[in-house]
Amino acid sequence: MDVEVPVLVQVPGEVGRLLGADVRGEAPVWWTEVRATTAVAGAGRLAGAVAGRLAAVLGGVTWPAEAAHTEVVPLPPGIEGGSDDSAPGVDLLTDRAAVLIQDRPVVAATTWLTDLLRTTVPSGRELQMLTPPGTRLTLPARTLMTGLPVRWVVRDPVCGYYDGLTGAVLHWHEGHFAPVQAADGAAAVADAFEAPAAAHGEQQLQLTIRTTHPADDNLVLGGTLEAAWRALTGDAPAGWSTAEPVNLPWSPRQLTELAHARAEKSAGTWLVAVGAPARPAIATCRVVRTPAGVEEQITLAFGFRGGQTPARSLAGLAETLATHHRLTSMLASLRTARADLTTPPYREPPLVPLSFTLGCEAVRLAGSAVAGAGPVRPVRLGPAVRPALHYPLGDGSDSASWQRLQLLRDHLGAAR
Repeated sequence: MDVEVPVLVQVPGEVGRLLGADVRGEAPVWWTEVRATTAVAGAGRLAGAVAGRLAAVLGGVTWPAEAAHTEVVPLPPGIEGGSDDSAPGVDLLTDRAAVLIQDRPVVAATTWLTDLLRTTVPSGRELQMLTPPGTRLTLPARTLMTGLPVRWVVRDPVCGYYDGLTGAVLHWHEGHFAPVQAADGAAAVADAFEAPAAAHGEQQLQLTIRTTHPADDNLVLGGTLEAAWRALTGDAPAGWSTAEPVNLPWSPRQLTELAHARAEKSAGTWLVAVGAPARPAIATCRVVRTPAGVEEQITLAFGFRGGQTPARSLAGLAETLATHHRLTSMLASLRTARADLTTPPYREPPLVPLSFTLGCEAVRLAGSAVAGAGPVRPVRLGPAVRPALHYPLGDGSDSASWQRLQLLRDHLGAAR
């Protein structure tokens, strides 16, 4: 069993975003998690007693409420050695997988989850997260899973288990959850994964932004992210952190200091930013040192409901980032999906490109004449002598935008 170090959450809306709007607790509030592995009988009741006594002595609420109590619980046999010390909180550890059971409405990129990824992946095991069918992933949690040996396993009353991101039917085989092969050799897909998305006119606008800055003492990071946020919402991000829940008020100075301290140890920085509760927006940003300088790799998503205009100001935003924030590139995409920006365990429509922007330095390296003469006619932004190029690709309703983007990338790649 573990009790996490408490975090002072100073950002409004984080409790409701991760636990549900009906959970009482508004910022500032202390947040801690008491976690028990199912590998030890009775550990769950012990964790509930710890949580209940913390709430009783210090005040506050627990989630779920029915799990907490103040009864005396005998120390379960094996509580000290029920799980591998290198993988705290893991429910089942085999040579091939570390399996966690997450019975909660939203799985977030908590410090515990990010630490577990850092220890599990080098061990050669796949991290497998088992959830009920109603669970969703936050954008940061979904982003962390990209490119890593991580599988989202969803319980299903019909097929047993399926992959929440691909729909592949799964079964327990030789120490891990693995896809079931159909008669033709392909992976079988669960019927539950094909359930229609209940978006009701909701949309997501996603921006993938890269910037490159000179590595000097005057550099302040976060300006690119804030400029994009203001252009599309009229306000700055509400908060930032290196994990969820996001606990710190927005401060480019503080995140710059953290990135600088980590760079001195030859380490990159990964952070999360969120917006105000009334305006769904969330971002992840990775800051890395490269031979060209300091690079920000930003994924920023905004949620829109019916009647709103998600694609406004993209050309204006592109010009601002290119002329004031050393933009390398920006891809804007749109899709029909949940406005709360979480990922459910069923098939969602793919992102459809709206536009692609090439920053001033990237245009110079490709050659202004060549970059401007590709398969998509660009709009020139910024100074005429050193322009950025903004390529409109569609309105978000035509999947042919992907073909136009690929042709453009092939053209620019050949130029380089």
